[in-house]
Amino acid sequence: MRHVVLPILTMIAAIVVVVIISSKPSSEWNIILISNSPRPASANDISLLQHTPAHAPDVHSPNTSTPPPPQMREDNRSSNRLSSSNGVNSSTTLKKSTLIFPKPRFSSSSSSSSSSSRLLYKLEARLAQVRVSLRSLSLFKNNRTPTTTTPLFDPDYVPQGLSYRNPLVFHRSYIEMEKWMKIYVYEEGEVPIFHGGPSRSIYGTEGRFIYEMEKGTLYRTWDPNKALVFFMPFSVVRIIRYVSRDRQAMGRVLRDYITLISHKYPFWNRTLGADHFMLSCNDWGPRASSFVPHLFHNSIRVLCNANTSEGFKPYKDVSFPEINMRTGQYMGVGGGSPSSRSILAFFAGGLHGHIRYLLMNQWKDKDPDIQVYEQFPRGVSYQDMMRKSKFCLCPSGYEVASPRVAEAIYAECIPVLISDGYVPPFSDVLDWKSFSVEINVKDIPMIKEILMGISTKQYSSMQRRVKQVQRHFVVNAPPKRYDFYHMILHSIWLRRLNIQVQDHDHDETHS
Repeated sequence: MRHVVLPILTMIAAIVVVVIISSKPSSEWNIILISNSPRPASANDISLLQHTPAHAPDVHSPNTSTPPPPQMREDNRSSNRLSSSNGVNSSTTLKKSTLIFPKPRFSSSSSSSSSSSRLLYKLEARLAQVRVSLRSLSLFKNNRTPTTTTPLFDPDYVPQGLSYRNPLVFHRSYIEMEKWMKIYVYEEGEVPIFHGGPSRSIYGTEGRFIYEMEKGTLYRTWDPNKALVFFMPFSVVRIIRYVSRDRQAMGRVLRDYITLISHKYPFWNRTLGADHFMLSCNDWGPRASSFVPHLFHNSIRVLCNANTSEGFKPYKDVSFPEINMRTGQYMGVGGGSPSSRSILAFFAGGLHGHIRYLLMNQWKDKDPDIQVYEQFPRGVSYQDMMRKSKFCLCPSGYEVASPRVAEAIYAECIPVLISDGYVPPFSDVLDWKSFSVEINVKDIPMIKEILMGISTKQYSSMQRRVKQVQRHFVVNAPPKRYDFYHMILHSIWLRRLNIQVQDHDHDETHS
């Protein structure tokens, strides 16, 4: 009897959760991933709860930095982006309007359409339960960690400590992702522009990620009706290489592609792209997405160039670690103890952008404690220099991201982030202030003073946390739990949790 009653009670609970969520204002529901006290959002203090109030700048109108939200067009399907619980009404509702593309030519019987709606309904009920579960866990203090006596015990790895905003919630969220995450990869498009990317360069992680998604090892489903999110496997690097650097040509490729998938399938039009994601490590990634307004404003964009001044929106976009895959592999991890590191701070790199110009002008050949090189000396190992340094300077170049951030973490050298508007990777779960130093551009002349002000005890604690978060930046082959690939997917999972997809046709049949 109990075997019959329990499933019934579970279904009733799921329905109740969905009814409760749909009956409450969206501002009352969200996921808490950081400390319990709400605080203002900033580029360096990001969570899904802390919505950035400013809208993405209109890249077609350079004189307008913060335009109003894009007009959504009438349709009988919508997706609601759940808002923050910090009192700011930050919901982004995709309202009924005319489709950006013509109605999809998707032939299906009424029975199969009804089946698809039922799947979506059940899926959203499950996600509603996950949201409530994470919200209840967030009420615990930030230093609460899972133990062997809790359902969250994990034989592989248990997140804990100050490296994480809320390790308990992160761990539960990660486990829920492993249960429910399903990704549909669109098969349209031809190689080399689609379904592949570079694997042996500064953009190598872009190609590696696409490759692993194509292999089907990362939560891939071949049934789009069961998918939580939809991956568009185009490579901006390959578009530039094989098509053109011309803006108009690039725009035509992406517009044609979105038109194709929106005609062939109903899923893009159902949410206007809000449950779809693209990925790019090229500097032109944000610009490429701007050629399709809903791709820019609605879709989840996984970008190395995570610059808030160029339209990166932390509540829906994902910061992608830039890792220089020189030989198709990362440089390896490990470094010296704090006492063996004789160099206070180190940087070597080209004179790209105004931040590096300021850094070179202030510190190049000025102080033996701050070793800054534009041309690296021959016969000296770059990796060895990082392993001998206490702090590794990571200034932005022409774009905000730098591979030196991941390289510093590999070398167990505390990264020093010097940038304007950069959102570091995995900021929704990692507390970057606990294992890195952030220096404003205006404070470049004070670098030595700031770093010398960090005590030996504090430095040792920060370096231990650098070692702890290393696993999240390692590019494993094949992928392993909690590594680079899975952390990217967890960031996408969190953005999907912040979206409630609704099928009004299905709602009407159940009213």
